[in-house]
Amino acid sequence: MKKIVITSTLLVSLATSLIAQEKVWTLNDCMQYAVENSPKIKQKKSETDSYKASYISSIGDFLPSIETGLGTDFNFGRSANPIDNSYSNVSTFNNYYSAAASLYLLRGGILINQWRQAKVNVTLGKTDEQYAKDELAMNIMDTYVNTVYYKEMSHMAMDKLEESKNNLYITQRKEELGLKSLADVAQMEAQVATDEYNLTNYQNLYNTNLLSLKESMNFPVDEELQVDLAVKEKSYLPGYDSVTDIYEYAKENNPAALKADLQLRQLKLQYKIAKGDYFPTISFYGQIYTNYYNILNALPDEQGNNPKDNIDPFNTQFKNNRNEYIGISLTILIFKRLNTISNARKARNNAQIAAEQQTETLRQLHKTIEQSILDREGYAKEVFQLEKQVEYNAIAYRLNQRKYEKGLLSSIELQVSANDLLKVRADLLQKQLMYIMKSRIVDYYKGIPLVENN
Repeated sequence: MKKIVITSTLLVSLATSLIAQEKVWTLNDCMQYAVENSPKIKQKKSETDSYKASYISSIGDFLPSIETGLGTDFNFGRSANPIDNSYSNVSTFNNYYSAAASLYLLRGGILINQWRQAKVNVTLGKTDEQYAKDELAMNIMDTYVNTVYYKEMSHMAMDKLEESKNNLYITQRKEELGLKSLADVAQMEAQVATDEYNLTNYQNLYNTNLLSLKESMNFPVDEELQVDLAVKEKSYLPGYDSVTDIYEYAKENNPAALKADLQLRQLKLQYKIAKGDYFPTISFYGQIYTNYYNILNALPDEQGNNPKDNIDPFNTQFKNNRNEYIGISLTILIFKRLNTISNARKARNNAQIAAEQQTETLRQLHKTIEQSILDREGYAKEVFQLEKQVEYNAIAYRLNQRKYEKGLLSSIELQVSANDLLKVRADLLQKQLMYIMKSRIVDYYKGIPLVENN
């Protein structure tokens, strides 16, 4: 029975391994894997957690500061008696107890603005994290599309090479029968060599882009990553989206716009905090203090009186020696080496810079949305036209192939027809992939996430 269980376990493990190796990675799979395993995203999460800790700390600034103290010391030699302030050469034991509290009543609005800034920072951290995810997903999408393109071009180049080899074989046989010349054979051999080079070139470009994709995803380099070539199989229809509507939505919801707005709010609050040093600070404070005193090695005097007999017990001293006080302090900063003025000025300038950066971010956002919509519409029209070109060029090539086999067409004319077909197929593939990418980008600005959670 144990042998059967072990064998079944091994079979399940082997099957799981084979499934993992045969997995076809879609664009969404790659983007999701990259987001979940990116060191930069993990760093952003840690920064967000630090912002949350700072927010909790800013709440604590509104609460009073309370501290307690306990001290003990032994005095040897000449020391003062706390009872009558007389000096004697005896060893004494002293015990001190204290409790103090302080609370800011007014601090020029610094505390409330620090709390507001910390709250903004928490939101900024989450937004910055999402912005980094979207930026990474965009990079993955671009690299993924290039990888699919060169993989498909490798397949096309391989098919073209097989056709050229077949044409070479036909030409060689015809040359043996005296129907073709050696020049025709040489022309076909040159075309085969060219196709072999193109195939090698496309395979190298595919491997290079696949490696870049793995690095961007933080995917193990030594493991196989098979991209989904069916990504291009979808309808290519022009859309009718309004640039203004998408921009108005993105301005309020897109991470890039939110990040610029939050950075501006953060620096405006920093300016208010810097100006808070101009105003007085009012604080409340209080303390309770008591102590205990005892003589360790006193000897009786000539009358037989022992100084220790005059020392009150611990409970009595703890109560009678207690000292309590409360107070309110007012602090007005008169001069601080021009630091207050300089800090406020720099904070104001930083806020003005952030305002200009926000304007530029929104302008760039509008331009990107408009350009993405224009590109998508343009690619949709180009795909429609290129599909017709591929169809007509394929028909022309098949007819030319028959003419060549019957001796009615030269080898050069046949290769021109084959190259024209390959070129329009490559252009069609490129425009299809670019249309898909631009469609995803437009949808992203409309509020559809780039990465869909599986």
